[in-house]
Amino acid sequence: MPEGPEIRRAADQLEEAIVGKPLTEVWFAFPELKTYEPALLGEQVNAIETRGKALLTHFSNGLTLYSHNQLYGVWRVVESDNVPETKRQLRVRLAVADRAILLYSASDIELLNAESLAAHPFLNRVGPDVLDPQLDVATVRERLLSPRFRRRQFSGLLLDQAFLAGLGNYLRVEILWQAGLLAQHRAQALTDEQLDTLSEALLAIPRHSYRMRGTMKKYHHGAAFRFEVFHRQGKKCRRCGEIIQKGTLSSRPFYWCPGCQH
Repeated sequence: MPEGPEIRRAADQLEEAIVGKPLTEVWFAFPELKTYEPALLGEQVNAIETRGKALLTHFSNGLTLYSHNQLYGVWRVVESDNVPETKRQLRVRLAVADRAILLYSASDIELLNAESLAAHPFLNRVGPDVLDPQLDVATVRERLLSPRFRRRQFSGLLLDQAFLAGLGNYLRVEILWQAGLLAQHRAQALTDEQLDTLSEALLAIPRHSYRMRGTMKKYHHGAAFRFEVFHRQGKKCRRCGEIIQKGTLSSRPFYWCPGCQH
C-alpha cells in the first residue's frame, strides 16, 4: 500500500495537471455528490493537500473534495479528451482545457465545506503529517513522550496514523534501523540521545523518500534513497555487517539488523 511519500507525489502530479485552471468538466459517480457539479463548473482547484493517505482537493469556492484511496482507489492524469479503457469504476472526473484527473475505485469520497472539513472524524483522528514542512523535530519528540504515546511499542506506534500521518511499513523498518532501535522499544525507556535520533529519523526518512521519488536511481544533493533493511533479508547490513533478518509484526513483514538494532 502506498505510504505518505507516494501519496504526496501523486498529489504533486494532480496539482501540476489542474491547479489554477478553470474547470471545464466536473463529474461524480455518487448521487449525493452530483448536486455539486454545477457549483464547481468554472471554479478552480487551488491546491491538493495530503493528510497521511487522504487527499483534500480545495476548490476556489470554498468546497473541499475529501478522498481516501484505501486499498483499491487510484488517481490518474490524462489528456482532457481521453477516456481510458479500464475495468476500474470511475468515481470522480475533474477536467480543465488540456488535462483531466480521474479517481477510480475509491468509495470514501465526500464534498465538505469549511465547517464539515474542520469536524471531519478521520481528519481529526490523524496526527500531523510527516511531510508537513511546519512539523519539526521538537514537536515529534514531544509527541513521542506524550502520555498518549510514550508507553506504546514502536511496532504498532509507527503504523498508527494518529501518531504521525503518512508513516507505513517500509518507513517503519527504515526509521527504526536508522535510529538503531528494536520494534519492542517504547519512548519512555529511551535515553535523551536515542529520543533525539529517533525524532530526527521520523522526519528525515519520509522526507528523503519523497524527494527521491521512491527510487534508488535519482539523486538529491548527491545522496540516493535506498533501502537499508526493507526487503534485504539475508543480506549484510551496510552499517555493521550482520545479516538482516525478516519476521512479522502487526501482521506486516518486518526487517531488522540484530547487530546494530538493540
